[in-house]
Amino acid sequence: MITQLGISRFEQSVLNMALVHLCDREGYVGQLSRSNTAVESEDSEAMQQITLYVPHPEQEYDGLSLEAGLTQGYNIEIDPVRDRSRIPYVIPRGAQFVRVLRQKGRDAGFSLAAIGLFVRPLAILKLDLIVDAEQAEYQAIAVRHPVIRDYPSDWEQKLNGFLQQRIAIEALPNCVNYVDRTINSDYSPPNWTQMNQS
Repeated sequence: MITQLGISRFEQSVLNMALVHLCDREGYVGQLSRSNTAVESEDSEAMQQITLYVPHPEQEYDGLSLEAGLTQGYNIEIDPVRDRSRIPYVIPRGAQFVRVLRQKGRDAGFSLAAIGLFVRPLAILKLDLIVDAEQAEYQAIAVRHPVIRDYPSDWEQKLNGFLQQRIAIEALPNCVNYVDRTINSDYSPPNWTQMNQS
């Protein structure tokens, strides 16, 4: 659920679906994240960079429908970051840097649409949407997990405290446990059709 709107409904659904994938360590994206975490453990200075691709709503792929790709999380890449100086944020320990790239048109390339952080315990993407790159105008949004209904009432204060490094990641509530199949085996993640219709 996006707490502040500044993007299309389709883009909202893509970001919500991406968050579903990022929180579930049993899915395709979770496996990518775990394999990169193994690389990170060998290099304590490394961190992960998540790239979310927002395709054009009419985009088609060879042998794979847009709906199938988004359901599987194939529009998400997770890579280790070796040079922190290229990241425009001070990233608290435990957060992950996120880039959102939007497709310019059907069969066209992608351009940077937002940057921000993924805070796993809270199951939140905190993004700065680029409104006007030349004027350096941004709109801050928080994308909360669409399945979690019982966020703590003080989630915004907790998130801000964490981002300002006043709260350690261990002190954050573990909202993600409900939507991670490694912890909650009864959880069944929604597919793209369910997400787009909700």
